[in-house]
Amino acid sequence: MPALSVRNLSVSFVERTLFSDVSFDVEAHDKVGFIGANGVGKTTLFRTLNGELEPNEGVIAFEKSVRVGYMEQHACNNPRVDIYHELLSVFDDLQETEAEIARLTAAIDSQSGDLDALVAEQTRLMEAYEAQGGLTYQSRTRAALIGLGFPETDFTMPVGNLSGGQRSKLSLAKLLLSRSTLLLLDEPTNHLDIQSVGWLEDFLRDFKGAMIIISHDRYFLDHVTNKTIELEHGKVMCYKGAYSEFIRKKEAHNEALKNKYENDMKEIRRIEGIVEQQRRWGRERNFITAASRQKEVDRIKAQLVTPDSELETMRMRFEPKFESGNDVLICRGLAKSFGEKRLFRDVHIHIRKGERVFILGANGCGKTTLFRILSGRMPQDRGEFDLGANVMTGYFDQLQQNLDLSKTAIDEVWDRFPNMTQTEVRSALASFLFKGDEVFKPLSKMSGGERARISLLKLMLQGSNFLLLDEPTNHLDAASREELEKTLADYSGTLLIISHDRYFINKLAHRVLVLTPDGVKEYLGNYDNYLERVRAAKENPLPDDVSPKKEKPQNAYFLDKQRRSEERKRQTRLRKAEEEIERLDAEIEATQQKLADESVISDYEQLLELTHQLEELQTEQEKQYEIWEELSD
Repeated sequence: MPALSVRNLSVSFVERTLFSDVSFDVEAHDKVGFIGANGVGKTTLFRTLNGELEPNEGVIAFEKSVRVGYMEQHACNNPRVDIYHELLSVFDDLQETEAEIARLTAAIDSQSGDLDALVAEQTRLMEAYEAQGGLTYQSRTRAALIGLGFPETDFTMPVGNLSGGQRSKLSLAKLLLSRSTLLLLDEPTNHLDIQSVGWLEDFLRDFKGAMIIISHDRYFLDHVTNKTIELEHGKVMCYKGAYSEFIRKKEAHNEALKNKYENDMKEIRRIEGIVEQQRRWGRERNFITAASRQKEVDRIKAQLVTPDSELETMRMRFEPKFESGNDVLICRGLAKSFGEKRLFRDVHIHIRKGERVFILGANGCGKTTLFRILSGRMPQDRGEFDLGANVMTGYFDQLQQNLDLSKTAIDEVWDRFPNMTQTEVRSALASFLFKGDEVFKPLSKMSGGERARISLLKLMLQGSNFLLLDEPTNHLDAASREELEKTLADYSGTLLIISHDRYFINKLAHRVLVLTPDGVKEYLGNYDNYLERVRAAKENPLPDDVSPKKEKPQNAYFLDKQRRSEERKRQTRLRKAEEEIERLDAEIEATQQKLADESVISDYEQLLELTHQLEELQTEQEKQYEIWEELSD
């Protein structure tokens, strides 16, 4: 029996149905990525699974031995307890067992009572204690805290002193150590820096039970999950494989569904033309033929599957109003401290036109502060920086402090760009999914994702040629993130981006800069290239007397030219695969029409030959679809 079985689940609120007839299974060791656009009902489904909400219809069945764990179940409610002992409370039963073992040991040492019975009970408890992880729970507690970004100096900090993000991390740690066998994880990478996310990935990969993970972190899903469930249009689809494999399979499935629908509709129109013609001729034999053909049309219509309309996504295009000079930004020895706390010093950066550069670093290392200095919102302590000729900077603030929350969406945009007409403003808002009365919605009542869309729209209309983007994918669902990736890949200006979204970094980065207290370390390529270099350095450290050679920066134009050449080759092969699929579609359709002919049905040899021919055509088409999937990745 599966660890979790869901059958025909439906949830509605007033007149809105979030989802209906949802069915899926989670096996004992499945690691499931649960995805879908913002607002489709993913968190509601979780709340239904953990018993917070009653479904309108359907059945949720857990296997008898399953222990379900979710973050709200492990909230930190005692503000006076320190961080370490709050997390240690997960193991209260083991600590009680320790106390009982100590009591038995003392009784045995003093020889008070039945020694055989005492020794037997002590042995039983010791075996249970070891089996439940009693020998390692304290070290696991420390490892979880350090892995999720709590330094040992913070272990004695009271829970009441934690920020919202730190409290969420502590709740996550409690969940991970809770010995649950089925975890429900809702955006577990929120509030985590890249190092902590890496630790979480390792932990979840080694986890022996099952889990369902809601996340927009596509890199994380690729590295942890082996199955994907998508909630879309109020129903679920299940796919084997992690996020990237799901995307390939979904695109291929939708393309095949679309092709079949179009072919079926062509066939329906063709046969309906024959029926109409036979009826016009008006003889008895024609009426019999028309009736037979009409049955064929009815059969095709009965099994016709109409493809779902694609979910609407943002439509954006960043176009600089004018070109910058070749040198866009030069930083020399920048430093910043707050009191005795030094964020960074000796920061040297040189960014050229057309480059896409990402800044990484632990939470609190000063990445956002550096951006505020470069955008003129804060002074540096030491050092200087210069923007190149004709550089026009645009800044996306992850805290969205550039938004006036007292305004409506249309006023926020129109006040910033007063020369636009109302029609132009509303059209721009519509391209970012604000339509109808939504344009009059106050920003104070908007979600984080909606405010992020407003900030991106204002940035797009500004026409800057140098964009400073601070966590631009935060609050965006996967579809919006991919749309932003495509837009920025086509952007002819220069990009400097802070991000923890490793999938996003892999798609765009020419260079990665890691900000440390003593400056920046530079790595050519994307996130995976950076990770390889870091791992290689750990495995083969340089001797103390040897300093690493500084890599010669590669020309961004050359890199782009090479990528464009590879992209043209891919597009050519992709087009050939599509043409071959269309040709095979036509041959398959023609063969199916022959098989439907009454004279063929009664001729066994011809029927066998055409059936074999159809199988060969379909096999060849499947091969072409595999080529198309690979090239479409």
